[in-house]
Amino acid sequence: MGIFRDSRIYVAGHTGLLGSAICKKLNTTGYTNIITCSHRELDLTDQAQVRLFFAQKQPEYVFLAAGLTGGILANQAAPADFLHTNIAIQDNVFQAAQEYGVRHLIFYGSSCVYPKDCPQPIKEEYLLTGPIEETSEAYAIAKISGVLACKAYNTQFKTNRFIALVPNSMYGPNDNFELESAHVLSALIRKFHDAKIKKQDKVILWGSGNPRREFIFTEDVADASIFAMNNAEKFKNNYYNIGSGSDYSIKELAKIVAQIVGFQGRIDWDRTKPDGSPRKLLDSKKFLTLGWKPKTTFEKGLRLTYEWYLENMTPQAKL
Repeated sequence: MGIFRDSRIYVAGHTGLLGSAICKKLNTTGYTNIITCSHRELDLTDQAQVRLFFAQKQPEYVFLAAGLTGGILANQAAPADFLHTNIAIQDNVFQAAQEYGVRHLIFYGSSCVYPKDCPQPIKEEYLLTGPIEETSEAYAIAKISGVLACKAYNTQFKTNRFIALVPNSMYGPNDNFELESAHVLSALIRKFHDAKIKKQDKVILWGSGNPRREFIFTEDVADASIFAMNNAEKFKNNYYNIGSGSDYSIKELAKIVAQIVGFQGRIDWDRTKPDGSPRKLLDSKKFLTLGWKPKTTFEKGLRLTYEWYLENMTPQAKL
């Protein structure tokens, strides 16, 4: 049974990159009873607050898009924060969802849950088969615990209430463009835009530029999420990769972003900085065979993301 148009749907993290895309997709496809709550109104790391919220709102479906995320720099600076915050949110929301009878909850893992030197493309069964990348270790451990918690709850309570999706690197409107905490793609947009505005003749980027990354537009992940909710009976008690099927080296990515932004200077590489995992291309066949596929090309998604950045950043950034 799928989601009714007036079903009570809670989107946790509704102002973030993925949560905002889910809300947009739900609204445009006719769902009328979307529940959201700001961090100021509801601290998801507080168990008592979460239980009270679920008792009062009685959500039937939950998209758990809330959490603490960031790039290499942020992960290295605050690993304890990434570990504690994400595990606390997951634990509290999962327990409340079970206790108050949520029909289905979707949890989002991350491609960093897989070992650093995985065979490519990465299949779901490669989880826990080797060491993970050190620069995102704490965040990855939190996400691994969430993926395995979905399976544990379903197994113990003999249900398919919890669905774990593992999207690759997401990008789109409402991304984080703060250089200290941004992921690679949004950081590149910000760096090239700032360099263009300041008429700089070069941009220095971290690492060698050789690692390869797969990206997926958040509106495609939102579409996949609603598809999963509406086809929950097709999902076995496991986790499912969601990717676009194509990857790019960071050097290739930098050239594409620079072209879209309009930066025409030189790109230099600081090889004293870490690269992260050499490659992260997901094998998404298991999810695709259920009847869904991404719709947005990488170039189109990038242009839409940059347009959003121009419309929503400070007036100085638009000059």
